[in-house]
Amino acid sequence: MQIIGFDNDKYLKEQSEAILERVKKFNNKLYLEFGGKLIFDYHASRVLPGFDPNVKMRLLSQLKDKIDILLCIYSGDIERKKMRADFGITYDADALKLIDDLRDWGLDILGVVITRYEDKPATNIFKHKLERAGIKVYKHYYTKGYPTDVDVIVSDAGYGVNDYIETKNPLVIVTGPGPGSGKLATCLSQLYHDHKRGMRSGYAKFETFPIWNLSINHPVNVAYESATADLNDKNMIDHYHLEAYKQTAVNYNRDLEVFPVLKRILKKISGEDSFYKSPTDMGVNRAGYGIIDDEAVQEAAKQEIIRRYFRYSCEYAMGLAGYDTVEKNVLLMKELSITPEHRLVVQQAHLAADDAVQKQKGHEGLFCGAAIQLKDGTLITGKNSPLLHAASSLVLNAIKQLAQIPDNIHLLPPNIVKSVEKLKKEVFCSKNASMDVEETLIALSMSATTNPVAAIAMEKLKEFKGCEVHLTHIPTPGDEAGLRKLGVNLTSDANFSSKNLFIT
Repeated sequence: MQIIGFDNDKYLKEQSEAILERVKKFNNKLYLEFGGKLIFDYHASRVLPGFDPNVKMRLLSQLKDKIDILLCIYSGDIERKKMRADFGITYDADALKLIDDLRDWGLDILGVVITRYEDKPATNIFKHKLERAGIKVYKHYYTKGYPTDVDVIVSDAGYGVNDYIETKNPLVIVTGPGPGSGKLATCLSQLYHDHKRGMRSGYAKFETFPIWNLSINHPVNVAYESATADLNDKNMIDHYHLEAYKQTAVNYNRDLEVFPVLKRILKKISGEDSFYKSPTDMGVNRAGYGIIDDEAVQEAAKQEIIRRYFRYSCEYAMGLAGYDTVEKNVLLMKELSITPEHRLVVQQAHLAADDAVQKQKGHEGLFCGAAIQLKDGTLITGKNSPLLHAASSLVLNAIKQLAQIPDNIHLLPPNIVKSVEKLKKEVFCSKNASMDVEETLIALSMSATTNPVAAIAMEKLKEFKGCEVHLTHIPTPGDEAGLRKLGVNLTSDANFSSKNLFIT
């Protein structure tokens, strides 16, 4: 049973009060930059067990009569098809999904801001698609003079060239599908335009991590550094805060680096010194006050760092990341005295692969293992065979355990397995006829129409959500998609499941 380390209700109360108090400081017009993920914040839910991944949406729902929402997306991310790893979709697709998700919560966006806009094909297709769906699109450009020439930045040649966005409510939420989406620049551009119109508006930042009132070496803050290793983010003591208040606070390098420039920009816009004395001052982050079991939170954060290590190792093997990202994660694990084997499913998956080697001596091919840790702590394994991928075998073994079905009872009738095998070999001309997770789940659903035992097993698939899974190989697309839909926390060794370069 999962130990709860975070109190959502306490957090919601603290966070909403802090935001509304900040709005009052700026004559009831605040642009609030939402860092991290607005919805489905699975990183937060993994490192803070008990954290509702949609708690920010609950917060916005409480404040819905006071807010406008702007969605920012960087033109370059659209052009290069940047991916959101936890969903396996591009940032532009994620932006569309976010709009749909907000509407499901009874919220709507005021418009989409394409930041650092360039007149390029993919960007314009995305822009036209939004406009034809009735969504307002605003173009913001690369800011001339940034970051050194404040006189140019805060002028008609700088922020002045951007489209102005008319807002109605006192709190404007500025969000985006990921880091570098141009949220800060959008906020500052709006402040400039507001000031020209005689409005006194302000800026603040809502960033869950790093948690400013935890120590710099607390595993939760180290997990943030691990999660942003590809951006080369680094946790640091906020020396501005320490100097101003004699109080230690944790922030990260980019916020500290930009703070002097940001203070000058704010002063140039308003004509007066900002009351912000540190980057931490700018934040309205109350996540630290929601932690109710620090021991549980520390262990959960260590597990997340190990997951990130495996993810970066796989991305390096696939040519998607540099080895420096992997090395940084190795150093972070050493700082906390943890190893990959601290993740229990890792060793079990390796044992399953070794067992496959012993039982299939004389057979050609690579031998793969998989392991899952169920919510009650039970460890289940699976291995590949001529009929099933290791992950597919794992899923069937795990639902048998959950449904208390004897091992000798088959959930997939031979006629269905043969039919899938024939389709893959004779129609799709596939070299490998063994079934991946997606195919296995479809076959199981077909079996459930005539087999009551399979129908009982199907119901147990809901219990996979949040379970830990490890594979001894990089998952095939069908395995990855199937396991993602089941909601497991998946890691894998940086090994390919086949010697073929093109894997389907």
